Amino acid sequence: MSVKIERISSDVARELSSIMLLEAKDETLKHVTITGCVVTSDLGLARVYYTYMGEESLEAVAENLEVAAPYLRTVLASRIELRHTPELKFIYDDSVEYGQNIERIINKIHEEEKED
Repeated sequence: MSVKIERISSDVARELSSIMLLEAKDETLKHVTITGCVVTSDLGLARVYYTYMGEESLEAVAENLEVAAPYLRTVLASRIELRHTPELKFIYDDSVEYGQNIERIINKIHEEEKED
């Protein structure tokens, strides 16, 4: 991936985080954390990875993000100077959840070792 594409990906992630936290009217979006973004080399698509730590189901959050994507793309276009703003595709990032599960397993093993 070129340095330019990496910079654009980083800018998209940073701006989307800001927009969702400060400007989104949907409270669900305020609890979404952008964990990464990968923009395709033709700048046609941005895969935006996220986690969510709120009360809503992941299905509801995914639906809200899909509905909000055109609005987020419009606001993003006004903040990032690109000829064409990429389409936004939101993908749930389960790596945080996976990491927490691994940590729980390790802690359980340590506790069992202490009991022996």
